[in-house]
Amino acid sequence: MARFLTLVIYLFGSAAIGGAIGLFAGLGLGIAAGAGLFLFALQVQSGFDARRQRKASAREILGLKRANAAIELALHQTEARIDEVSKAVEARANAQGKKIVAELQVLESLMRDFAQRIATKSKAEPAPEAAAIPAQGTAAAYLESDLLETIRASLEENRVDLYLQPIVSLPQRKLRYYEALSRLRAENGQVIMPAQYIKVAAPAGLMSVVDNLLLFRCVQIVRRLTQKHREVGVFCNISGDTLTDAEFFPQFLEYMQANRDLAGQIIFEFGQDALAKAGAKGEENLAFLSSLGFALSMDHVTSLALDFARLKRIGFRHLKVRAETLLGGMGQARAAVGPEDFKKLLERHGLNLVVERVEDEKTVVQLLDYAVDYAQGYLFGEPRAVRDAPPEAQAKAEPKIEAGAPVIPFRKSA
Repeated sequence: MARFLTLVIYLFGSAAIGGAIGLFAGLGLGIAAGAGLFLFALQVQSGFDARRQRKASAREILGLKRANAAIELALHQTEARIDEVSKAVEARANAQGKKIVAELQVLESLMRDFAQRIATKSKAEPAPEAAAIPAQGTAAAYLESDLLETIRASLEENRVDLYLQPIVSLPQRKLRYYEALSRLRAENGQVIMPAQYIKVAAPAGLMSVVDNLLLFRCVQIVRRLTQKHREVGVFCNISGDTLTDAEFFPQFLEYMQANRDLAGQIIFEFGQDALAKAGAKGEENLAFLSSLGFALSMDHVTSLALDFARLKRIGFRHLKVRAETLLGGMGQARAAVGPEDFKKLLERHGLNLVVERVEDEKTVVQLLDYAVDYAQGYLFGEPRAVRDAPPEAQAKAEPKIEAGAPVIPFRKSA
């Protein structure tokens, strides 16, 4: 439009000039002169347009160059960022690997020292009176002295196995936790259950050693689950003897403080008797453990006449009750409410109810009537050693977990 107006102006201007000339030189000469001027004007205008187009093209080229430079800069920054992330991931993996290797390297020296201490203590202590304790899976029987020697040998030779039993949510029966259980193995491969070895190992001061090995296995398993991005926690049992061990437990707290990144995956479990015998110092230690972010659980509950506010204050977040107690033994357990209100009572104090020893479908139906959220028992999976396949109920969802050599993170005096 602007060009058209310019041409019109030039046309009228040329005509006017031509008309003026025509007054002096005649009409023909004026027209010719006007046409010449008109052509000259067109050439001038074309020059201006060409110059304007060159400037516009130059600006466009400059803009493209700047955009290209910005893209190159962004690509360079992105590549640099990718390199940084890759290096960070590699460094983290290397650090994790070095940490595991360093922990494994501790095993040789500590186990040699530990074996020497066990041998020295074994010679210093008199043998207990003979009492028959049946062994798992055979008709043979151990004398307490024989069993104690077997326990010591199992610890010296690192024959302590970690077993995992699933804890599921109801009604979906989705795997939510594992409970870690320890088993000792005799030299002939015979499994020694906790009910057998605890009554002998505890008086000999060996339960802290068992808990120590179990703890490190739990840490190993949780780290493997974390690497697989699994939202599965592990209940790790700690005995009452360990809780009141003035030498071991402070070191235990120090170790867990260094591994507090696992606070969301490890739940430490203590028996009701252990808490009753813990005393003020024991409760202080538990509260400190809770302050690190680790949840606490109580099992082996025989009395439900509990101070739930106190449990919450210490840091307990889970309470395990046997199915037979919830479904028919609340009165005998001195519960303040009936089974239909028990879960609500726990919820008011920030406690989760986990019903254990669930063995059949009928029990599950009854538990659902009481809105139980979590259950554990052979119905959902029996305890399996970590070197074996996980519980059959989770066989399709769970990868196999190979057991690694455990490491004693602390030293236990004889």
